[in-house]
Amino acid sequence: MTGRVVVGYTATKTGRDAVAVGARLAAATGAILDVAIILPSPRSVITPPDASYGRMLQTQAKEWIAGAIDRIPAEVTAHAHVRASESFAEGLNELADELHATHIVVGAADGASRGRHRLGATTSELVHSSDVPVVLVPRGARKVAAEVGIPRLTVAVGTRPGADALMSDASALAAATGASVRLLSLLAVDLPPSADTGAIRIAGSTAARDVLTAAKTTLPDGLEVDVTVAEGDSIEDAVSHLDWHPGEFLLVGSSRLAQPKRLFLGSTAAKMLHEVPVPVIVVPRTRTGEGAPA
Repeated sequence: MTGRVVVGYTATKTGRDAVAVGARLAAATGAILDVAIILPSPRSVITPPDASYGRMLQTQAKEWIAGAIDRIPAEVTAHAHVRASESFAEGLNELADELHATHIVVGAADGASRGRHRLGATTSELVHSSDVPVVLVPRGARKVAAEVGIPRLTVAVGTRPGADALMSDASALAAATGASVRLLSLLAVDLPPSADTGAIRIAGSTAARDVLTAAKTTLPDGLEVDVTVAEGDSIEDAVSHLDWHPGEFLLVGSSRLAQPKRLFLGSTAAKMLHEVPVPVIVVPRTRTGEGAPA
């Protein structure tokens, strides 16, 4: 897997988190890193700024982005982009489309706790509009050493069929990075609440392992693959008991409510975000392009 990784940068600690994770992803896949600051276009504000203010904003943005690129490891090829757009999400989507990017990386919204995710309005817009995978970065992710790389990918597999795009992306990323793969199913998902607790766990565990076994057969030979069923009284509870390696990524698919080739963060993935301390890659429901399912 080679290509371009676009990072939506803001001159904040969470912006630095996004750049650090983007750089690690680019280094592991051999991709070029494109760091972007999206400024509001004159049409997106009630009173258009005068020309001098616009020039000042451009100059400041270039200084901020130069500082971000200075922190990127030397082995990663990085480019800076400062552009205006109607919205942060629209600007990143347009840039990713122009560059044929493989991923868009964004940091947590203001107010996120250390090691936790928080979706703001702009990030929520992005995960409901992008046609390429979006990497959601928890606060503090920049503390993971660059040389850690990407040791493992956890892939959250649902209990219903239809994870072709997710498994295809997981296979490609694992092959590109050399990461091992953990296929994960959450026992709390899709079980009848009126059933006996013991019956729920037995039936659910069996069904989950059947789904994971089937998913495992779609991965290329030679990958190191583990299968895990996480049990808990709720999705959050099940996820909270999982172990995570430094540098690990979690891949989740889009909701079945998503339009083809678009993202939509479903309720299960949204609940997982409350407990997951690692970057989360949200994969569109279907993909087009080289090496991607249609």
